[in-house]
Amino acid sequence: MDEIFPKGAAWIDGQFVKLSDAKIPILDWGFLRSDATYDVVHVWKGYFFRLDHHIDRFFQSTKKLRMPCKMSRNQLKKILAGCVKNAGLENAYVEMIQTRGVSPNFVRDPRQATPRVIAFAVPFGWILKPEDFEKGLDVLLTDIKRIPPNSVDPTIKNYHWMDLVTGMLNAYEKGHHTALLLDEHNNVTEGPGFNIFCVDQTGIITPKLGVLEGITRKTVFDLSDELGINISKKSISIKKLKTAKELFASSTAGGIMPITKISGKNIGLGKVGDVTRKIHKLYWQKHLDPNWITSVNDILK
Repeated sequence: MDEIFPKGAAWIDGQFVKLSDAKIPILDWGFLRSDATYDVVHVWKGYFFRLDHHIDRFFQSTKKLRMPCKMSRNQLKKILAGCVKNAGLENAYVEMIQTRGVSPNFVRDPRQATPRVIAFAVPFGWILKPEDFEKGLDVLLTDIKRIPPNSVDPTIKNYHWMDLVTGMLNAYEKGHHTALLLDEHNNVTEGPGFNIFCVDQTGIITPKLGVLEGITRKTVFDLSDELGINISKKSISIKKLKTAKELFASSTAGGIMPITKISGKNIGLGKVGDVTRKIHKLYWQKHLDPNWITSVNDILK
């Protein structure tokens, strides 16, 4: 069974284990009801990137779900670093998860469940591989509507992904890289695991509502401020999307990624734009900035 798993390591029920041995009970609410939250931080060349921001959001999400994480920040850091160390990875995708857990005798009251914390590290993965950067992404604008925020709060990172997965399947079947979903008012929201940014004559715009407030999204704001580029949160219509000068996506899985086509049609000249290129360059430069990174080895000392 181990051959189906990537190189990696996990932590569950108080111990580090192989990925193939990290299992939850079938009655865990996280499995049965998608009653869980998670966060993903990456490690690059032995350093976590913006680790405290990811942990802050994870703790906030558990509180919003009314199952606050009982683990301390330092405990969680050591677990995440331990997963990376045990996996022997220099570049890693590291996930922290909290499920609602199992309630006694499977009673229907979620308040009686005992939350479960899980973590794992696997090799770093890319939505857009570096060698494909100049080509950019071709993203399908789907007719699938994003789950409305008054149903599931998108600021809580969650596993309610059927809308996103359906969009991905539609995109793959039509020969596109990934998908982009709209809200009930036909405004742009986000894609599977990424936020989107539109560049026009005013600067950079990203959707204000109905999206995960991604840490890489926050990073784009920080980088834009440093570069002196105006950035704001506003609704983005389909017309605005398709007539943008540039589009790019942000994600832990690859950072800043140019979108050169929407549903097969060029955005602008169909090439990576100047603003996207500047944000992308500074993003990777920050992976050497001690104010933005945390050593895996230092955490484990």
